[in-house]
Amino acid sequence: MNRRIQLAIKRAFDIVVSLIALTLLSPLIGLIALAIKLDDRGSVLYVDKRADRDGRTFNLHKFRSMVVGADRIVLGRAVAKDDPRITRVGKFLRQFTLDELPQFFNVFKGDMSVVGPRPGTTAQAEMYNDFERRRLEMRPGMTGWAWIHGRNNLPWEERIKLDIWYVDHWSFWLDLRILVKTPLIVLKKEGLYGKEGVTPNFKGF
Repeated sequence: MNRRIQLAIKRAFDIVVSLIALTLLSPLIGLIALAIKLDDRGSVLYVDKRADRDGRTFNLHKFRSMVVGADRIVLGRAVAKDDPRITRVGKFLRQFTLDELPQFFNVFKGDMSVVGPRPGTTAQAEMYNDFERRRLEMRPGMTGWAWIHGRNNLPWEERIKLDIWYVDHWSFWLDLRILVKTPLIVLKKEGLYGKEGVTPNFKGF
């Protein structure tokens, strides 16, 4: 099948899945938003600039799981397993990856796909060499090939190689394979904070 047609099917799939997810999960999304607000009365969402396909910028949405301004305190963008910046509600959300649910809005809008390389920051994208930049050839995803093979347990070099393998070997069936494996990874809470207990920052190579 022509790759352009396959990508059109992938986009249609994203729209359908995101609509179904947002509809079915709307009560849970509402409860999480209320819990965050009652916990510390800060903003419900954390919005961050991320690199889209071809390096364009978009606003990624997550449920806020840390204190307001956390990325300017101590570890910056890195997050430790017992990080004091994580709120009580945020700790639970992170354990089951529930903080990522608002990204279904990003998928519906077309900023992201359900499956693809995880979206890097704009600062990270600016440090890419020509090989690393290839991970931007597909829309960033909520889950992906590197994500199901270790998440934050993987060093960035390995993570990027797996993402580029996905770009080169992508098919709709590969996406379905990744989606089938994703819930088990979430339930096992694998790779949440990395092998050293701290999510690694990308610093270029």
